[in-house]
Amino acid sequence: MELKVKTLDGGEAGSVTLDDGIFGLEPRADILHRIVTWQLAKRQAGTHKVKNRAEINRTTKKIYKQKGTGGARHGSARVPQFRGGGRAFGPVVRSHAIDLPKKVRALGLKHALSAKARGDAIVVLDSAALAEPKTKGLVERLGKLGLANALVVDGAEINTNFDLAARNLPNLDVLPVQGINVYDILRRETLVLTRAAVEALEARFK
Repeated sequence: MELKVKTLDGGEAGSVTLDDGIFGLEPRADILHRIVTWQLAKRQAGTHKVKNRAEINRTTKKIYKQKGTGGARHGSARVPQFRGGGRAFGPVVRSHAIDLPKKVRALGLKHALSAKARGDAIVVLDSAALAEPKTKGLVERLGKLGLANALVVDGAEINTNFDLAARNLPNLDVLPVQGINVYDILRRETLVLTRAAVEALEARFK
């Protein structure tokens, strides 16, 4: 697949050929779903916690005699059915992470990239660099490229001025190529790759 390379000012800077083994697959929704579920589960804090009956600080004395009251038989006041008692089967501190093979994760990234390529939602930039960290100037340049909701993936290092200028834009994410992931690709309408990012991705999967 061949795409025209654009500059931040809206001009053209040649073309680039994308590897069909990475950008030309038939996207599978089931694999993408597995990857997104794995990502979102992994980032859950899992710090929710309630007290069970063993953790309630309350007397252990039998609340009333076993027989002769006309009511149900009860012992401890710390049981879940009483107000102020512990909670039965409540949430505890735990990890929500699930396992997913590395090959499936790599395949999911290829399918996400292929899904964007199939939908003509990939833009290749010559470079993502600015002379000044000005958000207004970046908005004007993105307007020329027709980008309103995008993920920008640069090479191993992000240009500092570009990163600072993009920080205040709500619908623009900027990542180094090491941080590219399925969830961030799918949540934005357009995927913007620099030449360095394309080269790094092709080197990664070969």
